[in-house]
Amino acid sequence: MRLAALIGALVLPVVPAAADPSFWRHEWPNTDFTRTSIDNWKEILSGGPPKDGIPSIQDPEMVAASGENRIAPREPVITLELPGQTPRAYPIRYLTWHEIVNDEVGDVPVAVTFCPLCNSGIVFDRRVDEGVLSFGVSGKLRNSDMVMYDRETESWWQQAIGMGIVGHFTGRELVQLPSWMESWAEFTQRNPDGLVMEQPSYPRSYGRNPYVSYDSSHRPFLYSGELPPHDIPALERVVRVGNRAWPLTRLADLGEVREAGLVISWGAGQASALDSGRIAKGRDVGTIRVRDASGKDVPHDVMFAFAFHAFFPDGTWMLGG
Repeated sequence: MRLAALIGALVLPVVPAAADPSFWRHEWPNTDFTRTSIDNWKEILSGGPPKDGIPSIQDPEMVAASGENRIAPREPVITLELPGQTPRAYPIRYLTWHEIVNDEVGDVPVAVTFCPLCNSGIVFDRRVDEGVLSFGVSGKLRNSDMVMYDRETESWWQQAIGMGIVGHFTGRELVQLPSWMESWAEFTQRNPDGLVMEQPSYPRSYGRNPYVSYDSSHRPFLYSGELPPHDIPALERVVRVGNRAWPLTRLADLGEVREAGLVISWGAGQASALDSGRIAKGRDVGTIRVRDASGKDVPHDVMFAFAFHAFFPDGTWMLGG
């Protein structure tokens, strides 16, 4: 798992795998490397595990939230509430070890994704053109963010922006669906009849955080890009909506911000998944909700500041004042 690579990086110099399509073709014979938006292949590094070394989940079993007793109240889940469908929770205790869940909610095929190294948790619609894609974990990183791949064309996709970066779907953008991270207690209190993803049948230490104290680090793992401006710590969480970013510390101080046609609220009670050795014991980072003026949930991401700066170098920092 990536844990071994992370520990190795803290002890020994990291020697990146050769950044060259000719080196990758034996593992990726169906990927069209002649089509790419990448200017410098050295931006793509091995995160440690090989292709599918972190196994994504296909068609997860969903169970009644009322019967789930393994998830602690403060543990984070990704919540998805699609119109006309029973609300669903995807626990970070599982996504930490699988990173992608391919599910279908009603007639909407979705990919629930979580990149621990960027704290980026996003839900995408898996429909592209006339087909439905199924996503896996490539084992590659770019700007410390997970590179996904689709099993249909083996194109590579950047998780933080939902964009095809190598192969047949280069330049295509997945549709992001409104979702948010909140505590298990918040989900169950609002949705007592909701559904939750069942624990996968893999030998993993679900509930354990293999990235202990990562969100207190000074520098990201396998990242050599510019650090954020305005003296914002690299691993401070920011709320990204489009190409704007609000520091979480500002939102926590104010409780609510009304800017750029949005209402962004913060409330205490959610544990960091990247702090303590047990996710349930992580420090309180709170829950963010982003809505428009009419109260409708808006697609967003709560990611680390370095990742926002890497993927949105010309983005706007919403610092107030």
